[in-house]
Amino acid sequence: MSVNQNHLRVLLVTPRYFPLMGGVETHVYEVARRFAAKGVDTTVLTTDPSGELTKEDRVEDVNIIRVNAYPRNRDYYFAPQLYGKIVGGEWDIIHCQSFHTLVPPIAMLAALRSRVPYMVSFHSGGHSAGYRNSARSLQTSLLKPLLSRAKKLIAVSHFEAELFQKRLGLPQERFTVVPNGSHLPKITPIELDRSHDPVILSVGRLEHYKGHHRLIAAFPQILQRRPDAHLRILGQGPHEAELKQMAVDYGVADRTEIGAIPPGNRTGMADILSQASLVTLLSDYEAHPIAVMEALSMKRPVLVTHTSGLGELADRGLVKSIPLDSDSTRVAEAVLDQLEHPMIPADFELPTWDQCAESLLAIYDDVLGRSSHR
Repeated sequence: MSVNQNHLRVLLVTPRYFPLMGGVETHVYEVARRFAAKGVDTTVLTTDPSGELTKEDRVEDVNIIRVNAYPRNRDYYFAPQLYGKIVGGEWDIIHCQSFHTLVPPIAMLAALRSRVPYMVSFHSGGHSAGYRNSARSLQTSLLKPLLSRAKKLIAVSHFEAELFQKRLGLPQERFTVVPNGSHLPKITPIELDRSHDPVILSVGRLEHYKGHHRLIAAFPQILQRRPDAHLRILGQGPHEAELKQMAVDYGVADRTEIGAIPPGNRTGMADILSQASLVTLLSDYEAHPIAVMEALSMKRPVLVTHTSGLGELADRGLVKSIPLDSDSTRVAEAVLDQLEHPMIPADFELPTWDQCAESLLAIYDDVLGRSSHR
C-alpha cells in the first residue's frame, strides 16, 4: 500500500477502550487524541463483549470502531470481525496495543494480509488466575513468528524491553522504550502534615494480582496507631464484592471506600490524588504503572512492591518499596513509616503524554520512511 505523504492514517488496535478503564485504555486514549490534534487520521479499533456500546463513534476527532467479542463474560476477546475491518480499511500503519489476548494475533495476521507495516506495544501486566500468568511465556513463544515480523516492538519500561528481548530472543535494536505519560489537571496538593486525617489510596483495577487485599489485611494494624486513617481503593473490576466483604471481615468497612470514578474524569482523579497522604500499588506485576506516574506528578509519596517495573521505579529513588512476600505486619509498618516520614522525590522530570505521542509518531515516520509530518 502506498503512503500518502501528506496525511498519515493510523489504526490503533486494542482489546478494550473507554468507557472501559485500565492502563492500556488510558494509554490509547491519551495518544490517540493527541495524534488527531496533530492532523493524523486516527482510528481506534476495539472490542465490545457486552454488545451494548456504540459500534461506530467519533470522539475528539478520533474514529472509534467496536466489534463483538466472545465469550461475553471472559477476557479472551475472540473477535473475528477485527480481521475484516482491518483488511477492508486503508491504513498506513497498524499499531497493536497489548499482546495477551486473542486480539493481537488477529490484527497482526490481517496486517500481513493487507501488507501494511505493523508494530506492537506489549503493555504487559499480571493476571488474577495463576495459570494465565504461567502461560505468558508459552503465549509469547507462540506469537514469536508474528511478533518477529513487526517493524518495531515497543516497551513501556526498560524492565519490559529486557524481559521480552530475552523471551523472544530477538536483537536489541528491534525494541524501543516509550514510557507511559502522566498528565492531570493542575490542582494544588494538600500539604502533608499530621493535622489532616490520612487518606491511603490504593489504585488499580479490582483484580487479585493488583494487591488491594494486602492493604485491607494490614489496615487493622494501621488503625491501631492511626485511628484517624481512611482507606480508599480506587478502581473497578471483578473482585469488588470480594474486597468489600474482606473489609467487613477485617472490621474496617466503616473506614474503607471501594469504587471507581469515570475514566475520562481527569479532574476527579487529580482531586482524589491531591487529597491522598499515601498512594500504594502492592501489585504482583506492573510494567510501567500510569497510576504511580500520576501520583508522582502530584508530589504524592508512593509505596509499591519491589517487583517488575515497580522495582525499576524504586531503584531510581522515585518510590518506596517492600518485598512482594511481605506479611500484613510488614505492610502496615511500611505504610505507617510513609505516613510519618513521607518520601517525596526531589524535582525530577516525568514523561508526559505529549512526549509519548511525539515518540510514537517519530517511530511511525521512521518505519514508513517519511520525513516528519509535524
